[in-house]
Amino acid sequence: MGMNMQKLMQQAQKMQAKMASMQEELAQRTVDGTAGGGMVKATVNGQRDLLGITIDPEVIDPDDIEMLEDLIVAAVNDAMRAATEMAAAEMQKITGGMGLPPGMF
Repeated sequence: MGMNMQKLMQQAQKMQAKMASMQEELAQRTVDGTAGGGMVKATVNGQRDLLGITIDPEVIDPDDIEMLEDLIVAAVNDAMRAATEMAAAEMQKITGGMGLPPGMF
C-alpha cells in the first residue's frame, strides 16, 4: 500500500507542476470578446484579467451613453466566456478528463 500512496503523491506533484505552468501560460495568452458587430472589443488574458477595451468612435453617442455601457459589458462578458473556455480546454489536457468541478483551475 505504501508504494501506491507514494506513486499517487508523485502523480499529484506532477499534476500540480503542470497546473502551475498552465497558469503562467494562461496569463500570457489573450482572447477578445466583441459586441455591437465588433464596435466594442474587450481583451482579457487566460486568467480572466481585463487587459483592454477598444471602442470604435462611431459607436460613441453622447446622447446614448447607456447603449455604450451595455456594449462594453457585453464585450467584457464575451471575452470572459472565451477565457473561461480556453482555461477549461487547457485544464482538460492536464487532467485527462478527470472531471474536476468548476472553479478548480
